[in-house]
Amino acid sequence: MTSDSMTSSDGGAAVLSPADTGFDILSSPIPNFGTLVTERARVFARHRNLDGFRRRVGNIADSGEEGRRKGLGLWMAGDYTRAADLLANYPDDHVAAFTRAKALMSLGRPSDALPIFERLAKAYPDEPRPRSGAIEARLEADLLADDVDGARERLLAALEQAPASFVSSAEGRYLSGRASALARDWEGALDHYSAARAADPSHRSNLFHMAWVAERTGEDDLALDCYETLTRMLPIDRNVLMNLGVLYEDMGRDDDAAACYDIAQRNDPADRRLRLFLEDARASIHMFYDEDMERKEDRLNQILRIPITDFELSVRARNCLNKMNIMALGDLVKQTEQELLSYKNFGETSLAEIKEILASKGLRLGMNREEAVQSIEIARRRYPSGENADVLNKSISELELSIRARRTVETMGCLTVGDIVQHTEEELLAMPNFGTTSLQELKTKLQALNLKLKTKAP
Repeated sequence: MTSDSMTSSDGGAAVLSPADTGFDILSSPIPNFGTLVTERARVFARHRNLDGFRRRVGNIADSGEEGRRKGLGLWMAGDYTRAADLLANYPDDHVAAFTRAKALMSLGRPSDALPIFERLAKAYPDEPRPRSGAIEARLEADLLADDVDGARERLLAALEQAPASFVSSAEGRYLSGRASALARDWEGALDHYSAARAADPSHRSNLFHMAWVAERTGEDDLALDCYETLTRMLPIDRNVLMNLGVLYEDMGRDDDAAACYDIAQRNDPADRRLRLFLEDARASIHMFYDEDMERKEDRLNQILRIPITDFELSVRARNCLNKMNIMALGDLVKQTEQELLSYKNFGETSLAEIKEILASKGLRLGMNREEAVQSIEIARRRYPSGENADVLNKSISELELSIRARRTVETMGCLTVGDIVQHTEEELLAMPNFGTTSLQELKTKLQALNLKLKTKAP
């Protein structure tokens, strides 16, 4: 928040100018959240700056005024978990409280951020960002609870109760855009997002959601402009790099896509899904393969790329896999039974869950790559009889879908054309980065095979 009226225990000193490079987390004035945002961009401008800043923050004490500043520094460095924990000790400092709420939002904990934003909104009724924070936290909490209709109703009610000055502000227009998007009024959403962008060109959430809607409506040039604008705002969000990479691949700009995935992967080397995206993009740059092997590899990658979170697992099994850094089926299939059972709290019940998941994809624990390819070749023959068996058993690679459409059906666990037609338009449109343009592409491909998507039950 750039709110200059929201002060901290530093007093009301002026925000450091962009030309000032002498910011010190322990001694420089931090009168408002805007100071943190400004200085954070400089910290992330060079790896050397970031490394030095993180070391500096790590050496600060956890208590007293130093503890408060350490918490603010941890947020600047992107360590949201420790920032939220440490700043909880300073509820009466409004900058610390607002920063903690922002950290909680970044951690996907909107319900915990909500009461903080609500308290600050009451303390600063004329400031748009605390009010916006409270409304957005409520919205995200509702969406996490899968209450889309309730989320939109409460969002509209909050906007109706807000002052006219808020509704017409960048924050208000952004939230109005979110309401329109929830109603699938894409044109209305883009109108609101455009107005918000005109009022505040640096509003990150607005740019991201504007790009997301633009992609869904086939306005790739607008989406590209928004994402590329976001990449010039440091630090760059991982989701921005991922979505931009997919968009670049759709445009045939494989080098640029690989660069996006490479940056994201270097900042999160443990993310296996990112690594697979990077490998795919790099492979696309050199498209000279044996066609049969390429089809087999493509089918294998479709399966191995599926995130573990897509399956219904017990809390214990899910937590164990997460701690073991097993994020996708590709990570899981490499493990042996003994390796899994040797992990603390991972027992026979969890093992049975895992084996059932792998069996559903024609896989098992401890397989090498060659065995996995052969098993997937067998498993994909899911439709053994009927006049359309050959068509239904076609690999999705044979549809020659765009990168975006292909990755969506892969994420849904589809191996064959027959798997795709088990889904409805609504299910596909609910997937990230899959819009009306991708839907029309997929329907056209299916129509050429005299197939269509499943009809939604009345």
